[in-house]
Amino acid sequence: MPALRPVSLLVVDDHNLFRRGLVALLGQDPGLQVVGEAGDAAQAMRLAPALRPDVILLDNHLPGVTGVDAIRGLREASPASRVLMLTVSEDAQDLATALRNGAQGYLLKTIDGDLLAQAIHRAAAGEPVVSPELIGKLVAAFQSQGAPDVDDALASALPGKAQAPAQSSTPLSPREEDVLREIARGASNKEIARVLDIAETTVKIHVQHILRKLGLSSRVQAAVYASDRQR
Repeated sequence: MPALRPVSLLVVDDHNLFRRGLVALLGQDPGLQVVGEAGDAAQAMRLAPALRPDVILLDNHLPGVTGVDAIRGLREASPASRVLMLTVSEDAQDLATALRNGAQGYLLKTIDGDLLAQAIHRAAAGEPVVSPELIGKLVAAFQSQGAPDVDDALASALPGKAQAPAQSSTPLSPREEDVLREIARGASNKEIARVLDIAETTVKIHVQHILRKLGLSSRVQAAVYASDRQR
């Protein structure tokens, strides 16, 4: 059986030291291949059509055109590429705008290296990815804009529209309700484990059970479901 082709990447960040460190880090993963680097959006738009990377890893705070504003242009320049934001910005409007403009996901630069690699693979496969600590802000951003149905609003914003929850006849346990409430707050598995005084592996199992019971496919959908239910 032939080996799978590595996910090709174009890394866009204006901080040379960070960009080179990121390229070196990603280069340690045999499933990833950095095919190009750019220091601003204009350079990225020149490179993208020729390189046609699977994923464009894009910072937001760039000189000239910001990353969020460059997403549409990059997608037009290389339609097959997924754009994945990697930024320090935790601004809810940046997050919502990025997803509306077609970003496949939005990650913070504080993300662990292994988790970043996993997120890149998921984005390349067409799965929306959002840093767990931003999920609460994402829901709040759409609520503040007066969206009549937050689930529909998020589904239209996230690439690969989320399906409506398929209600299960199996109710959530009290502990799963606790975990779901923390997910809606935007807490990570580690934070949930600390708040509920349980092991992080136990949290992961609860999250899997919650998604299965509710017929959901991601923490984002779970957060939206919990938020809608509270209103």
